[in-house]
Amino acid sequence: MKLLNGLELADYIKERQARQVRALRQAHHVYPKLAIVQTVDDPVIDMYVGLKKRYGADILVDVEAYKVDQADVQGVIERLNGDASTHGVIVQLPLADMTDVQKIVDAVAPDKDVDGLGANARLDAATPLAIDWLLAGYNVTLKAERLAVVGNGRLVGAPLVRRWQASGYDVTVFDDTSSDMADRLKDYDVIVTATGVPGLITSAMLKDRAVVVDAGTASEKGKIVGDVAAEVRTRDDITITPEKGGVGPLTVAALFDNLIQAAQATVEEN
Repeated sequence: MKLLNGLELADYIKERQARQVRALRQAHHVYPKLAIVQTVDDPVIDMYVGLKKRYGADILVDVEAYKVDQADVQGVIERLNGDASTHGVIVQLPLADMTDVQKIVDAVAPDKDVDGLGANARLDAATPLAIDWLLAGYNVTLKAERLAVVGNGRLVGAPLVRRWQASGYDVTVFDDTSSDMADRLKDYDVIVTATGVPGLITSAMLKDRAVVVDAGTASEKGKIVGDVAAEVRTRDDITITPEKGGVGPLTVAALFDNLIQAAQATVEEN
């Protein structure tokens, strides 16, 4: 089994980002700042926010978190949109009520939407960008391969499919309406799964030497788990993300890459 170690790649990216931030601060007196707006009081979500704060501190980026009632979210976002010292704004998902999620993420100014989730975002969606970095970092080519994306969600599946289709790749989407997925998935060379259904992807679904990116997250018995069944990780022939340190660290790195781009854009505008 070969591991796609996102944590290792993220460390290299972080070093480059730290140099970029120092240059912005020293040469242009621009101090990159990220604002995180959160509506759910939950230890798991607090953990993800904490990871972003620590990453920001490592590269000298200010990270401010706002935990607010959902009724107040749009007002907070509007204020941050108008704050010239804030270069990026993200809405930490999930929301307390997901009914208005698209309306809320669309409220983030397109040039500050560093998660890339808004309809008019000018920056790449962070998790699909991270997946491309991860595969490229381990020399996994996509052009001539059959690609499958399991799950068509807002954060991973849908934007990843759009990204790959725009690149001309042969990509198929499987979701909860795909009754034949168990039989068909074995035809695909590279599989990205992001459903949040623990154990969904079994060994019998995967071809020899398949490449599997598990971007699913769910809480099971107090532990964060992915979509891939434990049996899959006993195989010697596959290439797969580790249980921890796969897509997640690179998603955070991609988010901060977008933030640095947004801060650099303010230098160019001035």
